[in-house]
Amino acid sequence: MKIGRFSHRGEIYTGIVEGGSISVNGQKNRTYDIGDIKLLSPVLPSKIICVGLNYKDHASELGMNIPEEPVIFMKPSTALIGPNDCIVRPGKGIRVDHEAELAIVVGKPAKNIEPEDASGHILGYTCLNDITARDIQKKDGQWTRCKSFDTFCPVGPWVETEIDISDLRVRALVNGVIKQDSSTRELIFGIDYIVSFISKIMTLLPGDIIATGTPPGVGPLSDGDVVAVEIDGIGKLTNYFKGME
Repeated sequence: MKIGRFSHRGEIYTGIVEGGSISVNGQKNRTYDIGDIKLLSPVLPSKIICVGLNYKDHASELGMNIPEEPVIFMKPSTALIGPNDCIVRPGKGIRVDHEAELAIVVGKPAKNIEPEDASGHILGYTCLNDITARDIQKKDGQWTRCKSFDTFCPVGPWVETEIDISDLRVRALVNGVIKQDSSTRELIFGIDYIVSFISKIMTLLPGDIIATGTPPGVGPLSDGDVVAVEIDGIGKLTNYFKGME
């Protein structure tokens, strides 16, 4: 089942996506064509937790050792945008990179859970673009500022609740050209382990997002680019990149 949030005539709803339409809370008598509504970020998280360097092929690309445990950082909820929204460069000359990721959406509160119990706390999965100001990242030596600018966390287009995530193709496309292309089978730390690991650090709440890491091929965006994150079985998250407003 695909669960989405959308706005229509100034009102915001949650609905079930089937084909090219979305029904308000599954009500067939309140069904809209996807082209007639605006899709929003599918959830409003209290926090967005990201896992760094979690693809074996990405670690190989960078010539880095496999981490012994997940390396995590956070993005603020104010960075969140939805499908077809604009990613905005935070200053002239700043390099801004795309990073395609599979994201976990938490469904039930989770605190100190074990990996074997993780699936019961997961609502589903969506696409996320971990936008990064790369030169700021190198300058700061840590990741808070470079990951946290407004518009730096596109998420969507919806949450898929029924999917086998063991071997999903994860791609990033810029202006239709494939830039990243890998599979979740390359994950260093699996989904259940990640959820358990994070739950032993902080309480996970319904709607919270966990980004599971990016494949190799991250790269810069230029003004006017159309960037998309596409994951098999979930869908495509498309956004536009532009300079400062």
